[in-house]
Amino acid sequence: MSYQLDDLQRLGIGMTSQRTRERLIQRLRDDGITDEQVLEVMRSTPRHLFVDEALAHRAYEDTALPIGSNQTISQPHIVAYMTQLLLADGPLDKVLEVGTGCGYQTAVLAQLVGRVFSVERIQSLQERAQERLAELNVRNVLYRWCDGWEGWKALAPYQGIIVTAGAKKVPQALLEQLAIGGRLVIPVGEDDQQKLLLIIREKNRYVHHTLNDVRFVPLLAGTLA
Repeated sequence: MSYQLDDLQRLGIGMTSQRTRERLIQRLRDDGITDEQVLEVMRSTPRHLFVDEALAHRAYEDTALPIGSNQTISQPHIVAYMTQLLLADGPLDKVLEVGTGCGYQTAVLAQLVGRVFSVERIQSLQERAQERLAELNVRNVLYRWCDGWEGWKALAPYQGIIVTAGAKKVPQALLEQLAIGGRLVIPVGEDDQQKLLLIIREKNRYVHHTLNDVRFVPLLAGTLA
């Protein structure tokens, strides 16, 4: 699935030059993003619609930006890298996203997988994300307002799980909701010492791969309106 060009133009794609977007894509290539489908989705997804209007001129910089409620929209390289890791074994139909946030990572995933099940602890953030994605005609996402540590057990198992906040340890509920052969991408550690982990579930064990140093907002328990 991809956005229609006329839809993007209607929603303000003209406010950023194609050259600016291409510079971002070249930077992603230079930094190791090799999946052409991921790169194309990163090119076409209107990131400026997922940030405050005052920050829209910075939307295609490779940096995280605030979105309110002490949360951030992730750096484009991190979004692309985590997505590439998730899809490395081939196409996925059913993915759980822990942390809807502003909906940008959700929008990227929705164009690359069959169905996205997105959970978020801050209700107001998720509601705004739903509105944005509805405007972009994204229809293959289901949302739930809940504690992200719990995942979404009722609809498990998932072929992929992506977590967009840093956990001090891997939530047991997410491991249990991962399908055999499935991939979990999650930042783990203390606030200033997080590592990105790739965890693959095999029949009788979980295989952990420790990857890059990262820094995410914390994965907190509970819910907020």
